[in-house]
Amino acid sequence: MSSAWALGDRVVLGLSTGGQGSENAVREGECVINLAQAILWEKVERLARTTGRNPVPEYKTAAGYHHEPRKFEAAGLTPLPSDLVRPPRIAECPLQLEARVVAAHAPGGERWEIDSPHAFAIVETQVIRVHAHADITIPESNHVDVSRWQPLLYVFRHYVGTGDDLGRTFKAEA
Repeated sequence: MSSAWALGDRVVLGLSTGGQGSENAVREGECVINLAQAILWEKVERLARTTGRNPVPEYKTAAGYHHEPRKFEAAGLTPLPSDLVRPPRIAECPLQLEARVVAAHAPGGERWEIDSPHAFAIVETQVIRVHAHADITIPESNHVDVSRWQPLLYVFRHYVGTGDDLGRTFKAEA
């Protein structure tokens, strides 16, 4: 996944069509969006040169990718069953969004190209269940405590966390 954008119960994903993830999401019509903590960056990086696509596209092989059918094991992560969708959640991720795919298309109406090194898809999902670890939520509420959740961000091919709290909008709840 190269990007995500959320509004209400919708999360729009930018996915490469050269990996198995975009094909699985569109074919199955559902997915889990696992939002990792910054401390998990090394486990995420363990998967960087892997693909579920078999055979591995030539351009990926040339870049050092290899087929890995057991990504949970390869990364040292724990699968959890989802409640409403078939794909599993990642136990170590403090936020897990079960979602249904509601639309998918190539940008600008282009042909959907599988295995192209530069092709991507825009996949719109609707979140139907949210799981949040208790240690990042405000007690007795359904709100994330942003001072305790340190999300992993991937910015211009670098893994980064968040810095100090800069303030809040007037709309923010205490």
